Amino acid sequence: MADLSKTMAFEVPAFAKDKEDGDAPAVMVLVYPPGPSLGRRHSLTTGTLTIGRLPELDICIDVEAVSRQHAKVIKEGKAWVLEDLNSTNGTYVNDERVSKRPLVDGDIVRVGKAILKFLSGSNIEASYHEEIYRMTIVDGLTGVHNKRYFLDFLGQEIARSARHRFPLTLVMFDVDHFKKVNDTHGHLAGDAVLKELGRRLRPRMRREDLLARYGGEEFVVVLSNTPRSGAIPFAEDVRMMIESEPIHFDGKVLSITISLGVAELDFEKPLPEDLIAAADVNLYAAKRAGRNRVVG
Repeated sequence: MADLSKTMAFEVPAFAKDKEDGDAPAVMVLVYPPGPSLGRRHSLTTGTLTIGRLPELDICIDVEAVSRQHAKVIKEGKAWVLEDLNSTNGTYVNDERVSKRPLVDGDIVRVGKAILKFLSGSNIEASYHEEIYRMTIVDGLTGVHNKRYFLDFLGQEIARSARHRFPLTLVMFDVDHFKKVNDTHGHLAGDAVLKELGRRLRPRMRREDLLARYGGEEFVVVLSNTPRSGAIPFAEDVRMMIESEPIHFDGKVLSITISLGVAELDFEKPLPEDLIAAADVNLYAAKRAGRNRVVG
């Protein structure tokens, strides 16, 4: 498989190690949303860093739902502490809303639609390199693989399946009426829906399969060595799993359904774009037939 770490350019810093035991360096790394600031790290070297949309702040994140002055990171003893600044949409650490909380290595911080990762400790340079590589293959919001990785993986799997005449199936699905979720409950609710889909589906994947976010509210599953007859029940199980349990966000209960299209690899046309197009046609057939169903 291609080394995707070579496809994106990031500034990789050298981290100075503090001589005081327990006073190791720390950084905040922007891991979502995609864009020119993705992967940008902010070294925590002063007593206080403020996060928000204002350009004069220490960490300026001009994205949706981030307040002008949203939160701050302050040094208390040898610990870095995150404090919300009465932001409109709240500050979260590992999906828990907080007013003030010490940060530990690996914590995921969300302000509005932006997600940052807190890294600290003597191995911070290795952790940063690892996080940068992870950004090239994983979607920062949902935690599943991204479109770039999916396309590379699909090409490899099609070549292998065509060579050995193993069946290969692609399942494509998206959230029904997703625009209505955003319009009614806000884009943070929409993000919560997508994140929850990833959380529920990841445990259902076999080691040889792949779940990826294709774009927006659209996801794909590559089922290796699986014919259509095996993919249809899988897709139906996924559909029922999403329909059966509402998603809870900020005191709201969101009833979500998905539509799915299934397509099996045609050995006469073993090209990724053909398989994707076939699954896409079936997905939109499911939409036209009334949504919340599987077509394949």
